[in-house]
Amino acid sequence: MSTALLLLITGIGLGAIYFLVASGLSLIYGLMGVLNFAHGVFLSLGAFLGYEVATRMGTSTWGGFAVSLLVGALAGAVFAALTERLLVQRLYERHIEQVLVTVGLALATVALFDGIWGTDPRFITGPGWMETTTRVAGANIPNDRFVAIIVAALVLLAIVLFLRRTRYGMIIRAGVENRSMVTALGIDVRNAFTLVFTIGGAAAGLGGVLASHYFGYVSPLLGQTLLIFAFIVTVIGGLGSLLGAAVASVVVAVLQQFANYYLWGTGDLAVVVLLAVVLLTRPSGLLGRK
Repeated sequence: MSTALLLLITGIGLGAIYFLVASGLSLIYGLMGVLNFAHGVFLSLGAFLGYEVATRMGTSTWGGFAVSLLVGALAGAVFAALTERLLVQRLYERHIEQVLVTVGLALATVALFDGIWGTDPRFITGPGWMETTTRVAGANIPNDRFVAIIVAALVLLAIVLFLRRTRYGMIIRAGVENRSMVTALGIDVRNAFTLVFTIGGAAAGLGGVLASHYFGYVSPLLGQTLLIFAFIVTVIGGLGSLLGAAVASVVVAVLQQFANYYLWGTGDLAVVVLLAVVLLTRPSGLLGRK
């Protein structure tokens, strides 16, 4: 029982990180129809800059950790906004070019990170409490999992409130439903597009800092590795569905953890099988529009 509980909570913690990456992908595709293959770069940049800040302020201090989260989110947001303004904005409705440009940006940026920080992973520790465990029903749960879950829940709540309670949120939701109608009403959706990219980049950068503590290291390929699972989560949850991304993140991560433990390390295979089943039985995803 304690093992199952450990796997469950650890899986939810991993799902929280998947959600922070997938939420931006889902929003970006839902409004703009853009599959951004450079999204993992926002995560890696946030992780590296968060690591640099925490190292200078003290990785064992809560102040250093809090500032690293803020810097990671800001770095992801700025890079995402620049990517949309300088590259993607010129390529709407040109999907092949979008793929080529974002893949090229991802490869070039990973090479840049290799040159700056090297190819070897940079190991990181957090405040003392995050490096210890809490006993829950006989299971020793690493405390950094609880932090990831709480942050992801707050981000989900903040995005939902933004979409439902603000003017730009209404424009974004209307654009997801019918972008042509919004444009016909004379609303300039370009700023909304940039804002969505910025929000997605901030969530990814935040996820990068939390992922570095979850896995214990930062590397140039961290973002691209997590991006694969974020795409799977986005497809399973339903392209454009934020709630679907949240549900699918937990399902995928928990399945991965249980399959790795009970089925001889076949977690990745189990996730791919789940993806195939969803695509065959419900191509629009769990909560996506038909």
